[in-house]
Amino acid sequence: MTRTAAGAKGASSLGLVRPFVRQYSPRLVGGLAALLAVDLLQLGIPRFVKKAVDLLRGGTASQIALAQIALAIFLLALGIAGCRFVWRYLILGFSRLVERDLRDDFFRHLLILDRPFFQKKPVGAIMALATNDLAAVQLAGGMGLVACADAAIMGIAALACMAYINPHLTLIAVIPMPLLALLTRVLSARLHRRFLKVQEQFSHLTEFARSTITGIRLLKAFPISGLVGNTSLLLAIFFGGRLVILGTITVGDFVAFISYLYMLTWPMMAVGWVVNLFQRGLTSLGRLDEVMQASPTLADPEQSVSFPVGPTEISLRNLHFQYEGQGQPALAEMSCVIRPGEIVGLVGRSGSGKSTLCHLLARQYPVEDGAIFLNGADINRLSLASVRERVAYVPQDVLLFSDTVAANIGFGNPAASQEQIVDAAKICRIHEEILGFSEGYQTRIGERGVKLSGGQRQRIALARAILLDRPLLIIDDSLSAVDLETEQEIISGLAIFLPGRTCLIVSHRITPLRNAARIMVLEEGRLVAQGNHAELLATSPFYRTMYHQQQMHREEEL
Repeated sequence: MTRTAAGAKGASSLGLVRPFVRQYSPRLVGGLAALLAVDLLQLGIPRFVKKAVDLLRGGTASQIALAQIALAIFLLALGIAGCRFVWRYLILGFSRLVERDLRDDFFRHLLILDRPFFQKKPVGAIMALATNDLAAVQLAGGMGLVACADAAIMGIAALACMAYINPHLTLIAVIPMPLLALLTRVLSARLHRRFLKVQEQFSHLTEFARSTITGIRLLKAFPISGLVGNTSLLLAIFFGGRLVILGTITVGDFVAFISYLYMLTWPMMAVGWVVNLFQRGLTSLGRLDEVMQASPTLADPEQSVSFPVGPTEISLRNLHFQYEGQGQPALAEMSCVIRPGEIVGLVGRSGSGKSTLCHLLARQYPVEDGAIFLNGADINRLSLASVRERVAYVPQDVLLFSDTVAANIGFGNPAASQEQIVDAAKICRIHEEILGFSEGYQTRIGERGVKLSGGQRQRIALARAILLDRPLLIIDDSLSAVDLETEQEIISGLAIFLPGRTCLIVSHRITPLRNAARIMVLEEGRLVAQGNHAELLATSPFYRTMYHQQQMHREEEL
């Protein structure tokens, strides 16, 4: 990446936090003012120490004078402590507020991204962004900003005080500093490249490896700064000592000069740390910006039409769909009509396109114009919200929350009564099992339903979808962990519960679908046959073979 491109990317990344800096600018200005006060108060202590040393050296010191100097130093220390508390509260609080708001924006943006984005971005990478990268931004905006401002203020002020005592000696003491600036510039570029690699691999590497790499960089940065500081101290002692002997400066001046040089050592030491923090923060901001710049592949049409009222009819017209990066289409030349109120089964081998069709009907992927119609309206002319609020979709991998059974069933319909929740559970043949739990419907099921069996999780998720009371219900092989008899009972119960509603049921087992109004058979993304169970047994060799194989397997199990 060229420097121009890197600079443009950095400016774009900083745009993520610019609104928060403006929002919390009073807090930031107040914190920086308190930090300035701390540094200025610290500069006063060596002046009082110089005065005390000169009094003692000249033999004119008294207990009252020394007590006054001690009191002044104590008051300065007290002021330093108070101002230090203020800047910590304001500036570190500022960094936490920025982290909170940036995290909120990040998760808010994630919610609008659709399925194709999450196929490219693994969960581990998103978790790394939401934790490690945001922490790096917070550290740069907190302690990094403090160290940078403190080093700049203290460095300039210390140099000014040193020059006031003796400009010639100050010039000698700062001779090694250009070397530090050069080394810092080289280190900065290396830090950016190396930390970017660390962040990109964070979802795959162990925390131990990451910490080790980071530690190596810090170990290399601080000894260089320390060497420069000690070299400056050596020069100050050698040449400053000669000036004291010659009487050019007093012993008090020399002690104060060394004190200011020690104050200058911290800014020099802080250079490597500040560069490290800012590079980490900027790198992490860049990684976050990549996600924030991502846009969903699905978008509402500029002029959407109203969703036609009434029971939902689905019309597929030469539907073709291919996943990005895949050589073969997932669906090809699919045409059919699913009539309102019809319960349709969908069967076929793994990879035949069953789930893909469900994803497209639930508007999780974009399709070409004129391929899918709902009640006669092209799905691309309807707003995403108007389609999704009419679809209840139960995926293969169901998701439950660490809450009660009742809360999970009623998640999509918070206004549902306990009676409605129980009715939905009864349709899904899970009611009796729930009553057997320790606290019935108020039993907490743990993270992702860890306390439940696979079949129980699936049936609770199905009950949640039923309670939504949507015109179109899609069950995407989400009863695979339920035994054959129970699945058949559930599908029979749905026929009674869903009058006037359209239902599409994907199942890898044919027997539970025998009573469906129609069964669609998919093979390699194509609709190869459709009809009721008896018709398909008579006309479709593929369906007949599948059915007999499953029957033989069932008999072997029995």
